[in-house]
Amino acid sequence: MKRLFAEFLGTFILVFAGTGAIVINQTTGGVIGHAGIALVFGLVVLAMIYTFGDVSGAHLNPAVTIGFAVAGRFPLKEIPGYITSQLGGAFAASGLLKILFPASATLGATLPAGTVTQSFILEIILTAILMLVILSVSTGAKEKGVTAGIAIGAMITLEAMFAGPICGASMNPARSLAPAIISGNLQHLWLYPAATILGAIIAVPLCIGTRESGCCGGKCHPPTS
Repeated sequence: MKRLFAEFLGTFILVFAGTGAIVINQTTGGVIGHAGIALVFGLVVLAMIYTFGDVSGAHLNPAVTIGFAVAGRFPLKEIPGYITSQLGGAFAASGLLKILFPASATLGATLPAGTVTQSFILEIILTAILMLVILSVSTGAKEKGVTAGIAIGAMITLEAMFAGPICGASMNPARSLAPAIISGNLQHLWLYPAATILGAIIAVPLCIGTRESGCCGGKCHPPTS
């Protein structure tokens, strides 16, 4: 239960801070700016990894949880509990933002600025890169260590910085579903869960193909330590 509560809290803080930055930026006429929003997402993930990494692994993301499971580094039976907690935290955050900023039309939802195909492909690639980094710097299904938080937070910032204006740079089904449903923007609801989960799965063979161990829970190569 402590791990599930950690996933709930971590995802709540991620969505509240990240999408909250988007909402506040719109409310204040662009005071935070695009670069500032990207930094908020990267920094809050970094902080949550150091806060909850040793408790739950600080997945904060259903796609990451599924990616770890496909890599053989997370028990399949624990997927429903983790995803339910992550979605619960995300919806709680979006619900609170709706109360605080009732005039917001999107609550920071990810919506394609270009074509749907363009955003779908971008989200697959972005999530695959992020998951590849996570698999490479984490231990088991735990994202905790001196380098893990910095590497993962930096990658999220980088991807949000350059791809955010086109696809929203979600890389996280919970982060996209909650504000979209709470705000009523349901037109692209399928896109982000499908693309991000597919991207996380694609990252697993990429990691196996580039590293001697550590990507598949010892199933493809024996661990070196």
